[in-house]
Amino acid sequence: MNILFICNQGKNRSRTAADVFSRRFTTASAGLYSDTHVTDRQLDRADLIVVMEERHRREIAERFPALYLQKRILVLGIPDIYCYGQPGLVQLLKVTMTGLLQGLGPGHRRRRKAAKCRLQ
Repeated sequence: MNILFICNQGKNRSRTAADVFSRRFTTASAGLYSDTHVTDRQLDRADLIVVMEERHRREIAERFPALYLQKRILVLGIPDIYCYGQPGLVQLLKVTMTGLLQGLGPGHRRRRKAAKCRLQ
């Protein structure tokens, strides 16, 4: 599964998330308000888009309406108060993503079981 994590700048929250889950999934990170902001190609390649705040989801809907309608987008609800790799952020990402991934349904569980991977 290709997961694209998105936050404001793509430097702290989304980059940490991409690194944390890179052993289990193919991951990338991007920012919505940075010099190298998220592209339609990145969104198109993602099987799952994970944003840190509800406003990020709304921004994707406004900038990329056609792709927005085609993609599953999950909102983690993690505020912009963390630095890259901060232990509290890593723990919060693991807990939040575990709950969300379990809710994706049987197809996700089959892939996870076949890959024999665990959260780090």
